[in-house]
Amino acid sequence: MRLSHRLLLYGLGIVGVLVFAVVLIFERRLNEQVVERTVDGLGREARLMAAQWRGALAADSLANAAGAALAHRVMLIDERGTVVGDSELDGDALRALENYGDRPEVVLARSMPVGSAPQVSDFTGGDELFAVARASPGVVRISVPTRSIDAAFDRTRTDILLAGAIALALSALVAGMFSRSVSRPILELRDVARQMADGDLSRRPTLSAPGEVGDLATALHRVAEQLGARMTALQTDRTLLAAIIGSLEEGVIAVDASGRVVQANEAARRLLDISAVPPFSVDLLPREPMLRDALSDALGGARSGPVEMALNGRTLLLTACPLDHGGGVLALFDTTATRRLETVRRDFVANVSHELRTPLTVIAGFTETLAEEGVPPEKRRLFGHMILSNTTRMQRIVDDLLDLSRIESGGWVPNPVILDVQGVVTESIAALLPAAEAKGIALVSQFDPAARELFVDRTALRQILSNLLENAVRYTARGAVTVTSSPTDGGINLSVSDTGTGIPPEHLPRIFERFYRADSGRARETGGTGLGLAIVRHLVEAHGGKVEARSIEGAGTTVTLFLPSPGIAGGGL
Repeated sequence: MRLSHRLLLYGLGIVGVLVFAVVLIFERRLNEQVVERTVDGLGREARLMAAQWRGALAADSLANAAGAALAHRVMLIDERGTVVGDSELDGDALRALENYGDRPEVVLARSMPVGSAPQVSDFTGGDELFAVARASPGVVRISVPTRSIDAAFDRTRTDILLAGAIALALSALVAGMFSRSVSRPILELRDVARQMADGDLSRRPTLSAPGEVGDLATALHRVAEQLGARMTALQTDRTLLAAIIGSLEEGVIAVDASGRVVQANEAARRLLDISAVPPFSVDLLPREPMLRDALSDALGGARSGPVEMALNGRTLLLTACPLDHGGGVLALFDTTATRRLETVRRDFVANVSHELRTPLTVIAGFTETLAEEGVPPEKRRLFGHMILSNTTRMQRIVDDLLDLSRIESGGWVPNPVILDVQGVVTESIAALLPAAEAKGIALVSQFDPAARELFVDRTALRQILSNLLENAVRYTARGAVTVTSSPTDGGINLSVSDTGTGIPPEHLPRIFERFYRADSGRARETGGTGLGLAIVRHLVEAHGGKVEARSIEGAGTTVTLFLPSPGIAGGGL
């Protein structure tokens, strides 16, 4: 039931009870007073009649005259109890009346002095009210029927009830107006509170009322403002926290106490290959034992890790931390690149050590031999030549390593200019012409007129061509080495082809790695360092280009460089 209805019913109930109590109390008190005053008046009239009644007077006539004057029934009773006068009866009716001598009031009146009346409270009841008084000839009895008093009471009761009904109607109107005036602001405050509970903090109470309701509206207004400010600050913090977690390269997964993933940043979803959007069950996480054990420890309130695990071809460092109120957080750090770099570093150290150990061993051996006496002059010249050759090889390895390190670390930046590719190719061929003629290899260049100019660093292009031509001559026993240029979309293709032994298919994808050789024994015999193609790849990529190799085992190899046109290269550089 609504508040206004309750207030109305309460008000009507109170007014109704008050009207009922008023009617009940008023009727009782009025009845008592009217009866008391009526009987008292009857007693006075009886004493008056007792004073007027003398034996010489005709009793019936006196009773009739007194009854007409008093408008009450007057009875005159002699000493024998016989009614000798009655204002309402005459003749036979009078004589037929019973003897009143045994009536209690008559007996009591006889015992009283002449002119006095007994206590009237003892003589009320029945259908009439009466009073008696002692006279010289007998007893005077004056009475009035109670129905006349009851009729007066009925009229009074009706008036009181009518007034009560009017008061009840007026109270209903006032109570209704009051209940609406009280319930309307309370209902508005209720609606505002409900909307605030539903998350709408923009609603404010519009009323301005005095007293407690106004104080409540003011307090609710302040609560809404404070909640709005706190929700805004909380949302800002959550947005900032989500942005920070989302920008982390480390994977972060938050699990609540019920075993649901409530937060997972993009890095975590990528590392664990998760497509579901939080919240979701932990059952959707990979069933890696180490991951499950760490999650169980965190949910159990224990910290674990960091531990390293392999998942989806990656190496991950896993740490699990419990939360204060249940749940836990998993942190995943991808160490795949670090482990790969460590492997590369180990391989690099091993390769460098291996590459330098051979010439150092040769130099040390020949040096020890030369230190001995009795070495023939021709042997000394041969040993010196071998020492010089291996020293030169070591110098080339060191130079290539320094160049490669400088390029990879960003210490070298290309300075591209527009060059005539034919001129640079001719210079590179001229430098290798003696070695090629010694093996009977022809060095050929073919240039497309539309691909004569390159936007490239001159020193870098010369080093690229020198490394490619040197490799081609080194691994070609007979035939020709050809340099060609051709236009392509967005740039120029520059290719170096040979007719050598070729490269087996399983080695072809790795030939641009440092120190990688398809035939390491032969490469060392021919003086290769294993770094030339790695340098070529880095130099080409520094210009925004790319390099690839095609080979047919036993038929030769072709290495093709793509270098972008001046406009594209300039934008990239």
